[in-house]
Amino acid sequence: MPPDPAPVDRADAYRAPVGTHDVLPPDSARWARVVATFATRAARFGYGLAVTPVFEHVEVFRRIGEATDLVRKEMYELVDRGGRALALRPDGTAPVVRAFVQHRPTPPWKVWYVAPHFRYERPQKGRYRQHWQLGAEVLGVDDPDVDVELIALAHGFYRELGLGRVSLLVNSMGDETSRPAYVSVLREYLLDHGRELGAEFVERVEASPLRVLDSKREDWLDVVERAPQLTEHLSSASREHFEQVQAGLDALGIAFEIAPRLVRGFDYYTRTTFEFVSDALDSAQNAIGGGGRYDRLAEEMGGPPTPGIGFGIGIERMLIALDAERAAPTEEAASPGERARPGVLDAPLLDAFVVDACGGSEALLLVHELREDGLAADRAYGDRSVKAQWKMADRSRARFGVMLGPDEATRGAVAVKNLASGEQIEVPRPALAAWLRERSS
Repeated sequence: MPPDPAPVDRADAYRAPVGTHDVLPPDSARWARVVATFATRAARFGYGLAVTPVFEHVEVFRRIGEATDLVRKEMYELVDRGGRALALRPDGTAPVVRAFVQHRPTPPWKVWYVAPHFRYERPQKGRYRQHWQLGAEVLGVDDPDVDVELIALAHGFYRELGLGRVSLLVNSMGDETSRPAYVSVLREYLLDHGRELGAEFVERVEASPLRVLDSKREDWLDVVERAPQLTEHLSSASREHFEQVQAGLDALGIAFEIAPRLVRGFDYYTRTTFEFVSDALDSAQNAIGGGGRYDRLAEEMGGPPTPGIGFGIGIERMLIALDAERAAPTEEAASPGERARPGVLDAPLLDAFVVDACGGSEALLLVHELREDGLAADRAYGDRSVKAQWKMADRSRARFGVMLGPDEATRGAVAVKNLASGEQIEVPRPALAAWLRERSS
């Protein structure tokens, strides 16, 4: 029986819950541009969109690792009216692998996703209890070149958004042959040198020594920094795989740094792990994406042995990095010329805002024609004055205001005003769509 819900103050009942936030215009347009950029790039790499449920049977996520804080403390669990134990999605990889096991698509299976994730943790800047994540996964291929391809997908995505202060960290977590021996050595070292750090340290070492390496606890750093390194205990097969990944990155000109203590947080990772960090952010919260290989996860979910690799990118954290580099100016910080620059992650620009000084159905018809011609167009509604319509045009981020006036109508024309410069000319009504399209390309 779940506990009775905590009472909610009436004033708070109609506000977004703690740890969540609304994404509204104009900021939502930045999200749309980010997602569109990722979707376009993923399609060039041959990845299709996968959409999985926002909740799964709780067993799907327990495959992440029973000892992880995510499963033990952070996962939102519920029991439905049929008595089934479910969980809101805290991780993007597990549902994709579950879908692969269920539907058995022909490998290699290359997919991308954009989805909300849920974790009960202390909210902080760029870290919400509901956060949005982009990701990509490849199942069915054990080739190190696939690891390189996936890293290149993410690496180029950051570049296309305009981020220039992003570094790539890589490591290998070994395989089922080499990792158990290393874990044994690591556990012995940590217990010998860190028992005085307290019960929490000992508990975590006994449950999962690798996770201690991923800790940001300052009082643990000295012991962790002197711990044996996983790369010194790789099997020959894991070492060869890791060396081929490094050679592939070198061949593509993708700079990287080997980070021996980069282990990622979940039990399903094997061999290649990687993380992208931004030096424009505080070091404690500078990771803006990462992932790795998980060659046994499908098998653990009841599927055939299937190698896999993937990554996730938190949208909120990445937008903070974009702002820190001034790669995504806000409306207030950017001049009209900057907002018009292609590629800027600001609200979408309309090609035209139609101002109606004639009445009747002409404005309705003109806006419809422009939209059907592939142009972004809008107008005012509600019988507003011409002055009010021009104010709306200025706020709309349209490139041009298109005036339907009585004088122009007698000549079969419209008045077109550049809303950034104020320059105004007359354009024949039948040629308007072509004229706008030429200037929006």
